[in-house]
Amino acid sequence: MIDDSTDKLIQYCLDHSTDQTEVLYELERETYLKTLAPQMLSGHLQGLLLMMISKMIGPKQILELGTFTGYSAICLAQGLVDGGTLHTIEVNEEMQPIIRKYITKAGLQDKVKCYIGDGAEVIKTIDVIFDLAFIDAGKKDYERHFELVIDKVRSGGIILVDNVLWSRKVINDELDTGTKTVDLFNKKIKNDPRVELVVLPIRDGITLIRKI
Repeated sequence: MIDDSTDKLIQYCLDHSTDQTEVLYELERETYLKTLAPQMLSGHLQGLLLMMISKMIGPKQILELGTFTGYSAICLAQGLVDGGTLHTIEVNEEMQPIIRKYITKAGLQDKVKCYIGDGAEVIKTIDVIFDLAFIDAGKKDYERHFELVIDKVRSGGIILVDNVLWSRKVINDELDTGTKTVDLFNKKIKNDPRVELVVLPIRDGITLIRKI
């Protein structure tokens, strides 16, 4: 459970970071009004982190696994170079109208390709080498998704993996099934010789991975 001091610290960080854009504010509001699990939204602080990483890399090609309503896609796409493309995959077809609405509102309709379907299957059909990838779908499939993604990321490219602290449950003495899956994934990539990484305790935890 996040205590009051943590809430205040997060709010301080938000208050002293770049303001949320109007489009992202509207998208966040609509997500909370119209979806059953609005907490899946990346949100302002994590969204800024994704945007800053993308802008620092200046990617030509980005892959996102798990679009939800499109908040993180809009943030990631901010760093694309001219002619660049973000390929984002969402399994839930019902999200498509809100995704397309806000991608268009953000003026990114020519930079973002939206795919509806199972991420593991769709990835195989995209014949692109990525500079940046964001894995945020199917936590029980993280290992499978990671193995599919890493072969499509260039050497020196970046992979971001969300929800790696699983509501802080990874530090519990007793781990439930879902938490064990996340913990095993974290241990696996920690010892993967193909990458170097750092786990950041931002929101629900995000791992920043560089492919060697």
